[in-house]
Amino acid sequence: MLKTFKTGGVHPPENKISANAKIEQLPLPKTVFIPVAQHIGAPATPVVNKGDAVKVGQLIAKSSSFVSTNIHAPVSGKVKKVDVAPDSTGYTKQGIFIDVEGDEWMEEIDRSEILVKTTGLDGKAIIQKIQDAGIVGLGGATFPTHVKLVPPMGMTAKILLINGVECEPYLTSDHRLMLEKPDEILVGTQLLMKAMNVEKAAIGIENNKPDAIQLLTGKAKDYKGIEIVALKVKYPQGGEKQLIKAVTGREVPSGGLPIAVGAVVSNVGTAFAVYEAIAKNKPLFERVVTVTGKGVKRPSNFKVRIGTPTSELIEAAGGLPENTGKIISGGPMMGKALASVDVPVTKGTSGILLIEEKIANRPEYLDCIRCSRCVSVCPMGLEPYLLMTLGEKQIFDRAEQERVMDCIECGSCSYTCPSNRPLLDYIRFGKAKVGAIIRLRKK
Repeated sequence: MLKTFKTGGVHPPENKISANAKIEQLPLPKTVFIPVAQHIGAPATPVVNKGDAVKVGQLIAKSSSFVSTNIHAPVSGKVKKVDVAPDSTGYTKQGIFIDVEGDEWMEEIDRSEILVKTTGLDGKAIIQKIQDAGIVGLGGATFPTHVKLVPPMGMTAKILLINGVECEPYLTSDHRLMLEKPDEILVGTQLLMKAMNVEKAAIGIENNKPDAIQLLTGKAKDYKGIEIVALKVKYPQGGEKQLIKAVTGREVPSGGLPIAVGAVVSNVGTAFAVYEAIAKNKPLFERVVTVTGKGVKRPSNFKVRIGTPTSELIEAAGGLPENTGKIISGGPMMGKALASVDVPVTKGTSGILLIEEKIANRPEYLDCIRCSRCVSVCPMGLEPYLLMTLGEKQIFDRAEQERVMDCIECGSCSYTCPSNRPLLDYIRFGKAKVGAIIRLRKK
């Protein structure tokens, strides 16, 4: 019987129309803009200046605290300027502009395709290399990976969960990575296990990817301690807490982290990046991005250098359809609309989704009819209709009491609401305000 989480969840149309598109290397852009804040935590500090020559993989911005990550040059060329420009949030952020000249890599990076299975590094050294390489969670959250691998005092990791669920509709970058780089993902998983000092890992994959389940199940026989777990298709199974519940049966307490139940969760893309960092001395400066949509001429999965303008990905997939009403960074459930196609790809960019105009426009929302659908589908057991009202009326103390901070922003409530109410919009607003209040309280 396929495993899954029990509370809530929905099953939107999958629309995995780019699932058969093999990963292609996107040509280099002429100029890149690399934001120094591509992760949860403090922005990195630039260590290059205008006019400096850089190589691919060179450190260009250094982490400024423990919860921060290094940024490396994704291209070779000259630093045009260190300045501000809009990123995918729509806000201007500091970053480094580089004019591309050739494609010269740092000498220590191994560019061969030869699989490296062993390393003489101990767990502490692996974590240090992960930190040096600027690796973050590539499922979208972009939490620094080295921080996850150092549990808080008094807590011990018992199992590593690798997230190969990719439950977000349309997105297929993780699916393709599992099909094309299975051994590298498995080696990366073993490296993470060694860093955590655990002997057990599970890779969770939804059953709509039978080819990936079959391939990795066969390969995993050669990798001690790694189990492939087939999961029932249900959104948002890729959420950390939902994945932990589905695979282990353990429930992360309200306000708690996965480590509270002995689990650490990483994405398959992160496991691959860890492999490249340890086995190939390659920092994180490129990733796989899905470019898709029902009107897209050539739905694709591209390996893209960080900093590449979104417009170049769209052009490579056949150009912007005339009937495009919205461009989403990420998937339709949790992704965010872009204000411009000039914004750069970052470490957290999993996909670019082009939505047709007829379905991009939001219908007028109506009064709540007290149907309780939002409550029944909430995977965190919250009351979205109430949290929306509290956010809308700015009653933040009550919102905190009603566990607004437990919301994982999956959008299941908005998806299922028959009155088209902007539940998630107001919940996000309330969550941001409550989060700020909590941080002030701790100072």
